[in-house]
Amino acid sequence: MLPWKRVLRPLVRPLAALLLAAAATVVPAATAQAETQTEAASSSGWNDYSCKPSAAHPRPVVLVHGTFANGIDNWLTLAPYLTNRGYCVFSLDYGQLPGVPLFYGLGPIDESAAQLDAFVDKVLAATGAAEADLVGHSQGGMMPRYYLRFLGGAAEVNAFVGIAPSNHGTTLNGLTNLLTYFPGAADLLTTATPALADQVVGSAFLTKLNAGGDTVPGVRYTVIATQYDEVVTPYRSQFLSGSDVHNVLIQDLCPLDLSEHAAVGLLDRIAFHEVTNALDPAHATATTCLSAIG
Repeated sequence: MLPWKRVLRPLVRPLAALLLAAAATVVPAATAQAETQTEAASSSGWNDYSCKPSAAHPRPVVLVHGTFANGIDNWLTLAPYLTNRGYCVFSLDYGQLPGVPLFYGLGPIDESAAQLDAFVDKVLAATGAAEADLVGHSQGGMMPRYYLRFLGGAAEVNAFVGIAPSNHGTTLNGLTNLLTYFPGAADLLTTATPALADQVVGSAFLTKLNAGGDTVPGVRYTVIATQYDEVVTPYRSQFLSGSDVHNVLIQDLCPLDLSEHAAVGLLDRIAFHEVTNALDPAHATATTCLSAIG
């Protein structure tokens, strides 16, 4: 091994930890704690497979977490927000690498999309619904597009809401450009954390995903972005093009909203209000700064 590679190898994992992590998402300290959270989620009506969609909300909502996150911690605020409004809400873990406990969303994104496909099938079978709605954060706001385009998901999904999604990859404020200065660095990143390499601007995965257009017919798309996003950069790369796309910059709705990449998906009730508008456009109400207390 060349000397510079000995230096580079221990640096790749920290770079991976920075690249497109659903930043500041706290992962449970132990598996037992994660199991306790899952049980609590189910008892509160979230991940409750006996839940039957109502006439007002006829489709179950599947929440798709981001990189380095999981199906519980990423949704500790949004899931109750939706269940309290009468939705049947479900979330999954996906993209776990062998030998890496607790951290998800790290495996090859096409494989994660296949896991989402199987999970949606499970939810539809349990609820009896013909279609689901999807809401995702960060990688979870982009990865389902692979399912919709290549795995038949368009026939099973009505609406897809991406919060701070990595739709066209990230430069991480230019940091990813440094990979080209270290031959083999991109390969090391791909080996250590395939999902991160897949989300770098210009990756083979994103080239395939976005070839021929951003959307597929029959699905309503909403993108919710924040101008303060420091992870998926530039933030306007998150927006989609298409005839059935609604792109939202959260500061256009509330200039006082300072949420960055993590907070807009984890805590921001202004963004959550816009999520409910996307899920039920027939009963949408104006999203303003006051939505934070609604």
